[in-house]
Amino acid sequence: MARKGQQFQHYSKEFKIKAVKMYEEGNKSYQSLSEELGIRSSTQLKSWVRKYREGQSFEDQRGTSVNPFRGRPKSIFKSVEEERDYLKAQVEYLKKRYPNLHGEDGF
Repeated sequence: MARKGQQFQHYSKEFKIKAVKMYEEGNKSYQSLSEELGIRSSTQLKSWVRKYREGQSFEDQRGTSVNPFRGRPKSIFKSVEEERDYLKAQVEYLKKRYPNLHGEDGF
């Protein structure tokens, strides 16, 4: 599990292919080859070999997600007044929905 502030090592596509080919051609274990190449975990090399054998890409896919439901929807307003009215309507809705949160019960 990742720890807060942990720095991750990123390897190039060429490095990954080189490591996989060295494993495929040689008689070394995942552990010994990982130590030789300076890869932090032999499990990483094992996953690269699996990807290579399955024909998957080694391209870096960080930040390429096109999930339309990620984050809240963005509202674009034509004027400051329009945005103000929208926010006021939200506040009024929440006051009606949760009357005890805005202090009218005397608490």
